[in-house]
Amino acid sequence: MNFNYLYIPIGVPTFHLESAQKEFDKSIALLKSLDDSVIVPDEMLLSLDKLHAFMDDKQPDFIIVQNITFANGAYMSEVVRKFNCPVLLWTLKEPVIDGGRLRLNSLTGAYSAGNVLTAFKRPYEYIFGSPEEENVKAKIKSTIQAARLKKALRELNILQVGHTPQGFGFGRALDMEMMATFGSNLLSIEARELIDAAKSYSDEEVKSYLEDANERIVGLEKIDSKNVSDFARLYKAYSEYVQKNNIGALSSRCWPDFFTAFGTPVCSVLAILNDLHIPSSCEADTYGALSMYMGEFLTKRPTFFGDPVSMDSKENTVTFWHCGTAACSLARKDTGAQAGVHCNRKIGPTLEFGCKAEKEVTIYRVGKKADGTFRMFLATGEALDKPKQFLGTSIVIKTDTSAEALVNNSVKAGWEPHFVVAMQNIASEIEALCNMLGIEVEKY
Repeated sequence: MNFNYLYIPIGVPTFHLESAQKEFDKSIALLKSLDDSVIVPDEMLLSLDKLHAFMDDKQPDFIIVQNITFANGAYMSEVVRKFNCPVLLWTLKEPVIDGGRLRLNSLTGAYSAGNVLTAFKRPYEYIFGSPEEENVKAKIKSTIQAARLKKALRELNILQVGHTPQGFGFGRALDMEMMATFGSNLLSIEARELIDAAKSYSDEEVKSYLEDANERIVGLEKIDSKNVSDFARLYKAYSEYVQKNNIGALSSRCWPDFFTAFGTPVCSVLAILNDLHIPSSCEADTYGALSMYMGEFLTKRPTFFGDPVSMDSKENTVTFWHCGTAACSLARKDTGAQAGVHCNRKIGPTLEFGCKAEKEVTIYRVGKKADGTFRMFLATGEALDKPKQFLGTSIVIKTDTSAEALVNNSVKAGWEPHFVVAMQNIASEIEALCNMLGIEVEKY
């Protein structure tokens, strides 16, 4: 993905330029250390003419506007007239407070800039502080990542395989709605298309897929051999469709079709796709798959997709579970990703394991309010060192806030029953992305 962003240090030459130059140099060094796709000016932009000259031939995906000194609202007005992309407004601290001259007056300039952005109804992120401060570094880094994700979403092909089962309509997506809000291209096919493709393959044609699966899954030899062969056929069908159509994430119908029309579940196929960095959800939850893609993009690791099935108020934990679609690499090392049979249908292969411990995790999902507008669930916690809790795959999260309140309040708020767990704290990135997309965030 081709991504670039601008550093736009605005100001006027009537303040203490020696102090401003030091902040300018430190700011550039910081930005290049965080993400070297930054485009910086050769000098501070201390007039509207210099601002225009710098912006003239640029087409950024994101901009950081910094009041290197005070600048009136005309500067930000020119920026928002020129660019329609995410903005981070950065205010510098006064370098010295000694009863003497005001060196920068950056904060007053920020009020002018913020006033303009608000008048133009442009959402923006904001940070106050010097380049050396850790909170400044963290905020800038997370906002750049959010801007990168926003662009990636616009280049995403997301596949919807089949329809949601009856009563699971919360995950069903519409192509125009997906594109209008997230910019993503939604493709749809029937499950039978992939089932028919899978049925056409010979044992020899799926041999390499079966060998790969045996490297990832423990105990496939204990599962009925025909089911294992048919699973490999599904693996080939999904993989080839994903590659041919440049699919970045997918949701798939699973029950009852893959049990009744094919005789083998798709669970383990989705698990391996998750391992291959193609976020894949079951029960055709397309907004679940979209949520998984966000976490995958930000962490470069597979996410966990599942239902909240248990809450322990004394331990302050919530357990998330599903039938067996979690990425094999999430499994505890003492067990690995064990092969099993579906908890209800008693047909395999599915996956059986508890997830590894993680010091920091994020629980989130794209959801909808009753009026049809989008919202984002957001909570953080720690994944505990726990074995498999139920047949299938599970992860136990000790939440940073009250687990009991999280469950009670999210049920009452009407949240969908599928959630995503990212193996890192990406709350600030998700929140910044939602601000850029105009989506409400509900924190738990």
